[in-house]
Amino acid sequence: MAPNLLLLDLGMAVSFATIVIPELLNSPGELSLTDTQASWFGSLSFLTQPFGALLSGPLVDHIGRKKATFLVNIPHVIAWILMYFAWNVPVLFIANALLGIGTGIMEAPINSYVGEISEPSIRGSLCTVTQLFLSIGISGMYFLGSVVTWQTAAMISLAIPFTAMCLVVIGVVPDTPVWLLSQGREEDALKSLCYLRGWTTKENVREEFDKLVIYSKSLDGCAICWKESKPDTDCDHDKMNVFKRFFVKFNIIMLCKETLRPLLLTMLYFTFVVMSGLTPVKPNMVNVCSAFGMADDSNNIVVMVGVITLLSSIVVIGVIKFLGKRKLGISAMFGSAVSCAALSVYANYHLSDSVFSYDPSTFPQEKSVVPLVLFYLLTIFNGFNVSWVILGEVFPFRSRASAQGASAAWNYVVMFLGSKTLIDLELNFRLSGAFATYAAFSFIGTIYLYFFLPETEGISLQEVESYYTNKFRIFADDWFINIFKKSKR
Repeated sequence: MAPNLLLLDLGMAVSFATIVIPELLNSPGELSLTDTQASWFGSLSFLTQPFGALLSGPLVDHIGRKKATFLVNIPHVIAWILMYFAWNVPVLFIANALLGIGTGIMEAPINSYVGEISEPSIRGSLCTVTQLFLSIGISGMYFLGSVVTWQTAAMISLAIPFTAMCLVVIGVVPDTPVWLLSQGREEDALKSLCYLRGWTTKENVREEFDKLVIYSKSLDGCAICWKESKPDTDCDHDKMNVFKRFFVKFNIIMLCKETLRPLLLTMLYFTFVVMSGLTPVKPNMVNVCSAFGMADDSNNIVVMVGVITLLSSIVVIGVIKFLGKRKLGISAMFGSAVSCAALSVYANYHLSDSVFSYDPSTFPQEKSVVPLVLFYLLTIFNGFNVSWVILGEVFPFRSRASAQGASAAWNYVVMFLGSKTLIDLELNFRLSGAFATYAAFSFIGTIYLYFFLPETEGISLQEVESYYTNKFRIFADDWFINIFKKSKR
C-alpha cells in the first residue's frame, strides 16, 4: 500500500494542472495565467521530473527501497502546501516544479519495490494494481476539480504523502529480500521473505530463498572483478582513482547490452505511449474537448476520462494473466493509433480553420457525440498500455534502479515536449494535424512493439534478464511473422 499511495499521489500531481488551467487562464483575479504561461505551467512539472528521476535510482540503491519510500514524499508535502498558499504566479510555478521533481524521485522506489517482492505468477497483476492507484489519483483529482477549488484540492492531496510516510514509520514496509542480500544481510532477507509470503515459516520459503541467495552471490563483490572473471580475494580496485573507478563501473553496469537493450525498449515504448494522443492534451484537456465540440460539458468529460482510466486499469488486472503483456501492449497501441487518426479526420472535415483550443472564443457552437466517443476510446486504449509494468521487469538487478530512473526521466522529457508542443502543432497544423501526428507515432509504435516487446508475464526476473544476455533477437513469434520466416527459408 505504501508504494500504491506513492502512485496515488503521483496521479494527483500529474493531473493537477488540468484543473488549475481552466480556472486561471486569463482570469480576472489576482492569480491569472496568459496563454503562454498556461502552456508552460501545464508542461513545467514534466520538465523538472527528469531531475528527480535521475536522482531516484542512486538514492534507492544507496539507502534501500524502504527508506526511499519515506523520503521521496517530502518534495510533494512541500509542493502541496505551496500550492494551497500560492500568492503569485512564480510561487505557483515553483510548487508545480516541486511536484515534478517529487514525481520523478518516486519512480525507482515504486517500480523496484513491487517487482522485487512479487512472485512471478502474480507480479504482473500486482504491478498492474499499483498502476491502478495512478488511475485512482488521476480520476480523484479530476473529481476534486469538479467539486472544490484547486487550492482545496491541493490541501486534500497533502493527506496522501503523509499517510504513505506513516505506513513506513509504523513498520509495515519491509525492505526487499534481494536488496537485503546485496547488502550482506542474509538473516534480515529471510525474515523479509517470510513476511512478504504471508507471515509464513522459514521452511516454506527455503527453496525460493536459496535461489535468491544464489542469484545475489552472482552480484556480490566488485563489479570490475566480476567482469574480468577474477576472484574478489585478489581485488585491489578500491585503490583505483575514485573517478576512474566510477566510470569503469558505470561502463560495466550501465553500458552493457543487458542494460542498454531493455533501456532502448522502455525509452521508445514511453515515447510512443506519451505521443499517442491523450498525454499531450491532458493539461489543456478541458479546452481541447470544447474545441472539438464534444456533446457534453468539458468538465464532465474530464471526470469521465478519469473514471474510464480507472476502469481500464481494473480490466487490465483481470486480463493480464491470460492475455499477457505483449498482446495487451500491442493492441492498446494500435487502438490509440486508430482513435487518433479518426479524431484527426473528424477535425479536418468538421472544424473551422479558426478553432484554437487556447482561445475559447473560437470554439464551435454545434456539438457532436462522434468526437466524444472517439476521445473515450482513446482513453480506454491509453489505459491498457503496460509501459510502467514492463519497466519494473526488464532490467538486471545491478542497474535496475538507475536504469528505471533514466527511463522515467526520458518519459517525462517526452511528456514535457508533447505537452509544450501542442500549442505549436495547433498553430501550424490545427487540431487535425496535431492528432494526425499522434496517430503516426502510435502506428510506428505498434510496429516497433510487435517486433521488440517481450512477454514477461509469469517469468522470473532472472529469466527476463537472460533475454538480453544473448545475441540480438526479435520477439515476434506468431502465424503472421511465421509466414515470412517460412518464405525466407
